[in-house]
Amino acid sequence: MSQIFTPANPETKPETNIVQKVRENAAAHPQAAAIVCGDTRLTWGEFDTRINRVANLLLSKGLKKGDNIAVLSPNSAAYAEIFMGVLRGGGCVTPLSTMASADALQKMLTDCGATTIFLAGQYRDLIPFIDAMNIRRIALDFTADGFENYETVMAAADDTDPQIAIEWDDHFNLIYSSGTTGTPKGILHNHWMRAVQMDRVEPNGYADNARTMLSTPLYSNTTIVAFLPTLYGGSTVHLMGKFDARHFLQLVEKERITHAMLVPVQYKRIMDVPDFDTFDLTSMKMKLSTSAPLRADVKADVLARFPGTLNEYYGLTEGGGVTVLLAHEYPDKLHTVGQPAPGAQIKLIGTDGAEVPQGEVGEIVGRSATMMAGYFGRDDLTADYIWRDSNGDAYFRSGDMGSFDADGFLVLSDRKKDMIISGGLNIYANDLELILLADPDVTDAAVIGVPSDAWGETPLGLVVLRNGATRTGADICADANTKLGKSHRLSAVEIRDDLPRSSIGKILKKELRVKYWEGA
Repeated sequence: MSQIFTPANPETKPETNIVQKVRENAAAHPQAAAIVCGDTRLTWGEFDTRINRVANLLLSKGLKKGDNIAVLSPNSAAYAEIFMGVLRGGGCVTPLSTMASADALQKMLTDCGATTIFLAGQYRDLIPFIDAMNIRRIALDFTADGFENYETVMAAADDTDPQIAIEWDDHFNLIYSSGTTGTPKGILHNHWMRAVQMDRVEPNGYADNARTMLSTPLYSNTTIVAFLPTLYGGSTVHLMGKFDARHFLQLVEKERITHAMLVPVQYKRIMDVPDFDTFDLTSMKMKLSTSAPLRADVKADVLARFPGTLNEYYGLTEGGGVTVLLAHEYPDKLHTVGQPAPGAQIKLIGTDGAEVPQGEVGEIVGRSATMMAGYFGRDDLTADYIWRDSNGDAYFRSGDMGSFDADGFLVLSDRKKDMIISGGLNIYANDLELILLADPDVTDAAVIGVPSDAWGETPLGLVVLRNGATRTGADICADANTKLGKSHRLSAVEIRDDLPRSSIGKILKKELRVKYWEGA
């Protein structure tokens, strides 16, 4: 696997790797809480012992450096100890999406060549093909022929630290970018990349007895980028097996949660809880948002009613360019995703590959110390993902379109693939969605391009209305078009009961487009 970013800059060299830091934290305060999930509470001492057992049960069956170990499970204490145990044994964690189809999961497992899979019973039916694969199968919460029982093998495993030496270029995790359709791409991170990300531990307060609530799945980088700093800081990770807005608020109050990583759809649902203002949320110090842009009006509501700071991160699982919006410090920039993070470089390029002038929209490309090692086994795809500047430095293409305002804040326009080209003009769906979402009857909206004989494609709005709304799609469309330029108007608006979203809240526009483009 070729390395895109060579860890040679001493200015960004991490102090230690995450495996070693977790080991040190357990020794420093073994009685402190490490993992909380439902009724399960593990101290750092207990967590460390169970990490050792996971590492040794894998090593006893021949785990080698870089072997991929798959996990298909909801969030749980077991998931957390498996994640860290694989790393302590020198393996590479391969967390699989529970939203993926059976076909996609089969492609992922075939692609990564996982030697072991840890499986939760509720997803057994997602992988019927597993019986024909040469892979060790460990059942977390069920019994079946061909599966070893997790607690049984854990009880038999050695609980001493195997002390496997970790090198910076050792594989850390393999995250697949496609969980629904298409051919998955494995995004490979190494220990260097993950350790460099720990520069956020002290500034974000993860080392100050933080209690971090994570309610998105552990197979998502969204979750991992808050999970790891909390452990690195020696604090406590609280995991929700399944997100529920009101239960989230109850847990924040009960457990005196200080930090939370949430995605935009979760913020909206939390703020819409009817008795939100009755919960004691004063323990909250920092809230983070990522995975998709958080609407400016929702940010404003969070700042007004939800205690603690609000940091929005824009970036990619692959790494590269990162921006940060400290919303509490820049309330006049809520329509942006902030400024480049320290050490990150971001440029905007046109279709010709040249940088666009200040203020113009271009594709966002970025570079930093936190860049993936590459797409697993696919140097060809990795090469396609790179744009190089005049110095030959590698930047990752984001596929997102955006522009910088006069103060250097990044304003997102759209995904490049979601841009609608109508009559030769570029229409950014996000611009139209903001108009629709400003309608008091609209609670959710997406705009997609659909076939048009006259224009090639034309924008169609899909909306979810508030309870009690009586207006039609035509009414919504007519009102929206009075606020849009003639060349950007919606061809129609259709009302839906809901819009399909991924497990981290992204609207699945590919699914929305299918029925309109089949046979077109």
